[in-house]
Amino acid sequence: MATQATHAVGVDIGGTGIKAGIVDLEQGILVSDRMKVSTPAGAEPPDVLEAVRTVLEKLEVTDAGIPLGVAFPAIVKSGRTMSAANVSKEWIGFEAEKFFEDGLGRDIHFANDADVAGVAELRYGAAKGRTGLTILTTLGTGIGSALLHDGVLIPNSELGHVQRAKHGKDAEAYAAYSAMERDELSWEEWAERLQWYYSHIEFLFSPDLFVVGGGVSKHADKFLPLLDLATEIVPAVHRNNAGIIGAAALSLA
Repeated sequence: MATQATHAVGVDIGGTGIKAGIVDLEQGILVSDRMKVSTPAGAEPPDVLEAVRTVLEKLEVTDAGIPLGVAFPAIVKSGRTMSAANVSKEWIGFEAEKFFEDGLGRDIHFANDADVAGVAELRYGAAKGRTGLTILTTLGTGIGSALLHDGVLIPNSELGHVQRAKHGKDAEAYAAYSAMERDELSWEEWAERLQWYYSHIEFLFSPDLFVVGGGVSKHADKFLPLLDLATEIVPAVHRNNAGIIGAAALSLA
């Protein structure tokens, strides 16, 4: 087994799947197979805990000999989940970090899923070495965000929920990748919605760099060149592994 100083386990809990892997903390790469199980229907806390146990058993890392970080789709403050995206409402105001530590019998570090993706890109990816303000967005079922200023994470931003007054919806309902699929948009039509979104965020924050993550980032060449922004915008490096890598990177925090 790898030493604690150089390797850690990252677990990425999502609304549909729970993924985990062992990460080399020096290189920011997976050094194991990526294990995945389906998120239990309803995503109640006890069922999610059992699913996490299952992926850790698959990785053969059920003991406390290697650090563990967990990413979750919620605002996380002092280990407590303050919101719930695509999971049970029981998570709202829930002492999630303590619940997992008690259930797994070990210390963990618990954080928002978009924030850990931002950390992965900050330490090992597209935002490494960049100064000023970097805004990472994940385009998927919704729009997650991470604010990174001079290499420091500003946690729990929710820039997918800025309002689009014209339609009475928040941004992710209008411009997430799920909206493209739902409304059967072409890349060009979706890019028009993304243009509104990124122009609005650019106006509000004047960032130095946008990093675009989520699974759709592998098709970045089909939509990023269609955007007209003053801010540089680039695809994320780690895509669907970003949650695992970032959670592992924060496990020693």
